[in-house]
Amino acid sequence: MPVFRPSPRRLSSPIARCLVGMAIVALSLVRPTSAATAAATDTQRAAFKKAYATAQQQGGDAWRAQALGLHDYVLYPYLEAAALRHDLATLDLARVQGYLAAHPGLLPADDLRRAFLGELARRQDWTGFLALYQDGLGDALTCDALQARMAQGQPLNFDRDLAALWQKPSLPSACDPVQSAAHDAGLLTPTRLWARIDRAVAAGAGGTVAALAAWLPARDAETAQRLALALRDPAEATAQAEHWPDTPHHRQAAAIALQRLARRQSSAADQAWLTLRKRFHFSEEQRNDVLNALALFHATDFDDHALQRLAELPAAAQTDATREWLVRVALAEQNWRAVLSAIDALSTEQQRDGEWRYFRARALAELGKPAQAQQQYAALANEPTFFGFLAADRADAPYTLCPWTLPPDDVRARSLLADLGMQRAFELYAVDLPRDARREWARALRGSDEATRREAALLAYQRGWYDRAVFTFSSGDALRLYEQRFPLASQDGVVPQAQQAGIDPAWAYAIARAESAWMSDAHSGADARGLMQLLPGTGAQVARSYGLPWGGGDTLYDPVVNVQLGTRYLAQMAQRYNGAPWLASAAYNAGPIKVDQWLAARGTLPPDVFTATIPYKETREYVARVMAFSVIYDWRMSGSAVPLDQRLTPIGTMYVPPAAGTVRKAVRCPADDGAAQTAPAEPGSVPAAAASAP
Repeated sequence: MPVFRPSPRRLSSPIARCLVGMAIVALSLVRPTSAATAAATDTQRAAFKKAYATAQQQGGDAWRAQALGLHDYVLYPYLEAAALRHDLATLDLARVQGYLAAHPGLLPADDLRRAFLGELARRQDWTGFLALYQDGLGDALTCDALQARMAQGQPLNFDRDLAALWQKPSLPSACDPVQSAAHDAGLLTPTRLWARIDRAVAAGAGGTVAALAAWLPARDAETAQRLALALRDPAEATAQAEHWPDTPHHRQAAAIALQRLARRQSSAADQAWLTLRKRFHFSEEQRNDVLNALALFHATDFDDHALQRLAELPAAAQTDATREWLVRVALAEQNWRAVLSAIDALSTEQQRDGEWRYFRARALAELGKPAQAQQQYAALANEPTFFGFLAADRADAPYTLCPWTLPPDDVRARSLLADLGMQRAFELYAVDLPRDARREWARALRGSDEATRREAALLAYQRGWYDRAVFTFSSGDALRLYEQRFPLASQDGVVPQAQQAGIDPAWAYAIARAESAWMSDAHSGADARGLMQLLPGTGAQVARSYGLPWGGGDTLYDPVVNVQLGTRYLAQMAQRYNGAPWLASAAYNAGPIKVDQWLAARGTLPPDVFTATIPYKETREYVARVMAFSVIYDWRMSGSAVPLDQRLTPIGTMYVPPAAGTVRKAVRCPADDGAAQTAPAEPGSVPAAAASAP
């Protein structure tokens, strides 16, 4: 993975040049370098990479010949640990204990301990296991340790051995033998089983409920299995529930099934509710939960009468979610009086959110109150967020961005650079082991104060390790560290690749920032990989379409390859939607099939209103975040920005990427005029938004 560094060619604004200059000066103060020192470091890193690959692939001692001269290198302990982990199946306890004694407290030692404990459990070498075991290594090894003690004749004690594990809704398979032994010993009483089943139901862990049900008496077991069915197959559960007895647990199962079915098939849930509300004496809370779910998911489907159903919900059944969706459904209908009324009904905290302040102003303007609307637009325009930028466009005001420079702290910097943990973190990043680098980073900074963490993030940024700055500078005044939070990575080729693909480089930067926060090894639960979070199947398809080389899914962890393919895929999405980056962003997140469905249903809405009616919260906030990031990256590269309302072209209208003659908007800082500064939330997000990185 190339080391990212700011590109002087693209830091054209005076602010950006000043910030980079100060960062370079700060770095030179804390770590003088010379050509000889750099060459020695490069030589060590190259040797380490070769030796590490040999240790991982071959084990044994073959790596030692490639590690001559590395004994004083800060990452040397990682080499032997890698070889030992390769050889786990043939290792003996003494060899592992020797390594642990030589490198106490190091991450590779901890990893080796865990791995070899797993091997000893597989061998059922319980004596060796207990000789190596330490508390606090995770649930699986905790259960292995209990097996080891049982093998040595120690009986289980529920309070001592199982009480903590019993609080968890699910456990790893290593705990199955322990739970079985506890059952056989009579420790899992019906009371204890039901207590854990209740926790599992609350967590939606249907598998745990089904497994525990087998140990209950027959009648209770049948009841518990119906709870598991409600979690796993709500349609089948609601069908069967017509024949269930009206008992507390069956009412609970029926209510859960109705709520889950509403999420998947709101009309089917309506029909089931008409039947089951006569069958069961639901509590008021259960009735309200079901009514809430029915109204909410009819709203997300924008069904007929959704607005009426939300408005008619009993007060006790209303939540922030239903009140918010009352606004969104009114927006979809462009019923501006209903929009204003629904915003007035939001909680005080919700009304402070930039989205609803913006749409309050929109509603006032649509209802013939331009002066009030402009006043509210002007106030919101002082915030560097998606809705702040939209408000600035409506108010014909410049964008507000107040960059801040974090003054270097030479004393802290020297202390951090002298810390062996931080040295290992920086070196691991330099040799393309970012996951281990992050772990060393977290351990080295455990318990440190905010000033120390910020100085560490500055040092990381200066080394091209950008994601540390993105995650560290996430609150307060640090949100105004735009250079560090929105880095202009150069060696990944974002600008030339975006230009070759025919898309706006600022948009490509924004996608990468929103997708991975510059973690080149980012890997999502859906198997999306790398900077721009492409699926392997998508990467292969794009490579075929453009005649680009493809080496399999893991090549997406190479930033250069990832950006090359990601920008082409963005271009494909943009082409599908007349070039519109905001719609292409929605498709990039939710998939084009979903976006096409939303367009078929509500494709006549203005872009800002359409975005607010996207049913998926994640996609809604993603579009807002990416478009706000596009403005900031545009400013970072040029010192001004293309107006956001030009990026949000009306549906069906052709969008043309910015060019030399494109009209641009000025960027200002109100503080320069004596106005107060604020530190808003992450641009493009709302207070409840999830973190932008995976």
